[in-house]
Amino acid sequence: MEGTSLNLAEEKLNAIRQILPEAFSEGKIDWEKLKATLGEDINFSNERYVLNWAGKSDAFKVLQMPTTKTLIPAKEESVNFDETENIFIEGENLEVLKVLQKSYFGKVKMIYIDPPYNTGNDSFIYPDKFSESKADYEKRVGDKDEEGYMTKSSLKFPSLGGVPQAGWSKNSKENGQYHSNWLNMMMPRLYLAKNLLRQDGVIFVSIDDNEVHNLRLLMNEIFGEENFVAQFIWKRRQNVDSRAKNGASTDHEYVITYKKSEEGIIRGAEKDLDKYSNPDNDQRGDWMSADMTGLATKEQRPNLHYNLTDPKTGITYECPPTGWRYEPKRMNELIKNDEIIFPKNPNGRPRRKKFQNDLESEFTGFSTVLKTVFNTQGTREVRSIFDEKEYFDFPKPKDLIKIILQQGTTNEADGIILDFFAGSGTTAHAVMDLNKEDGGNRKYICVQLPELCDEKSEAFKAGYKTIAEISKERIRRAGKKINEELKIKNEELEKKITKLESEIPTDENKAEIENLKSKIEDLKIQDLGFKVLKLEDSNFKQWQQIEGKDAKALAEQMKLFVDPVSESATIENMVYELLLKSGKDLNSKIEKNEGYFLINGNEMALILEKVSQEIIETVIAEMPIKVIALDKLFKGNDQLKTNTVLQMRDAGIEFKTI
Repeated sequence: MEGTSLNLAEEKLNAIRQILPEAFSEGKIDWEKLKATLGEDINFSNERYVLNWAGKSDAFKVLQMPTTKTLIPAKEESVNFDETENIFIEGENLEVLKVLQKSYFGKVKMIYIDPPYNTGNDSFIYPDKFSESKADYEKRVGDKDEEGYMTKSSLKFPSLGGVPQAGWSKNSKENGQYHSNWLNMMMPRLYLAKNLLRQDGVIFVSIDDNEVHNLRLLMNEIFGEENFVAQFIWKRRQNVDSRAKNGASTDHEYVITYKKSEEGIIRGAEKDLDKYSNPDNDQRGDWMSADMTGLATKEQRPNLHYNLTDPKTGITYECPPTGWRYEPKRMNELIKNDEIIFPKNPNGRPRRKKFQNDLESEFTGFSTVLKTVFNTQGTREVRSIFDEKEYFDFPKPKDLIKIILQQGTTNEADGIILDFFAGSGTTAHAVMDLNKEDGGNRKYICVQLPELCDEKSEAFKAGYKTIAEISKERIRRAGKKINEELKIKNEELEKKITKLESEIPTDENKAEIENLKSKIEDLKIQDLGFKVLKLEDSNFKQWQQIEGKDAKALAEQMKLFVDPVSESATIENMVYELLLKSGKDLNSKIEKNEGYFLINGNEMALILEKVSQEIIETVIAEMPIKVIALDKLFKGNDQLKTNTVLQMRDAGIEFKTI
């Protein structure tokens, strides 16, 4: 009992909704639809086939708004920071995707994301205040507590009448723009994600019935309808759910798949090569017996209907009801090439020899129904890693992501995999596990918001304050577990080599020994570490437009031309920011020398600590393509700066000061 009077307007709306559901959109009456439903002659505004929603045009503003943020290393939270090429980024994913644009544009082989499904209980950041300034927006999506954790303190709960101040908003189904808010969240992220894909790249997005219809239309718009690959159906439940009030048990979710361009393909399912053998020692190699019966009636294809005679025995075999697959001329060629198997029994049916060497590919079509892995497996995996404690709700099963990885990385078993809704870290775990199995060299970039855990949760009580902390710890523990499994696997391979070396040294044995040694080397170099980087404000002060005629404020801004370096900046953090903003990736080789840094050999040099004629000459001797130096280092020595500019120009080196 709510203790409020009857809401007559709501009752009337409900009555109309019962009779004319087609006249409603996102819980509100669409007046154009209502008029058309009632038979009124009406021209719909912008009548064309297009996905439209409240806030779409403004969401483009968020997409196009550049960021000044950067990523700073957190080596103490990393594993094998200096050698690993795996990356875990802690921060709001829209800003992170913007930061990565320059360095990773067109470099990612595969993207997998498991975004909020918009069930009515999701809380996520979406741009719901488009009139705000850039500074207000950045504050809103970066609202943190005193310890630097993202807060949810200003979630919008309609029952409380709250107005959101931070980026987090609970998108309940009572919200008047329920679907629009979700689309406003997804659209800019998907656009930026597409930029990062290689031309042969593919993206996989997990989703359920709440937004699958909108997601398909949105991805058609962003990736192009012609680049749709498949809508995989994942049977996630093993047992029927009898709790639903409508009597249906929803046992599935979807994985929507698009390619960047026509170059993008998925691998396909492996063909069963066990059917191939060589019982008659045919010099053409292993073969299998294949059916030759056709698919057409005599009326449809009379040229495929004829009796077949074995030229060696003279036995004639009657034509099957649906004819043969080959015309007489082609059939005679196959007989001449000894590719037809004639049975001894005249009542038998001839078959064709299909040679393994003739296969164009070892793969066939991959089923769009995924039904070998269930959701409970994901829960068990996380429990197992965290000593049977349940720290994360409904994580995706590792084996499901491994299936997707196999399809998305085709036959290469390498390339960069991006997941910008990392959650519990399943994608990172799956990448390492699959590399262990096939000796692959896939690398991951995982992005996760430092979202606060519920204080009542087991994870929070165990000391994990954020989802990102759970994710990082899972990857650490998974890496240790896989390392132990690799040791066992290598020992097994070494035993096989020892056994083969004790046998007669045939060419086949020698080849197998070399193959096993190659596998051992692949497993020894498996990358089980990861770099942790965090989204933070720039190390360099940003110019801001001064409103009015505030001379003091303008004077403060002018100081940026003298020293733009932020008070909180460190040399290492500046190195990583300049890497990213110069288009270098996060795994670039950084070599620290006396007075300067070299990036990827001679691709770039950074002078950030001190400068002298000796340092300038040493840097020029390295012949870098580009040199960046802090302008304040030349303060009081204009002659050195002038000489440096001239020397760099004469050496053909691009020189820039900040």
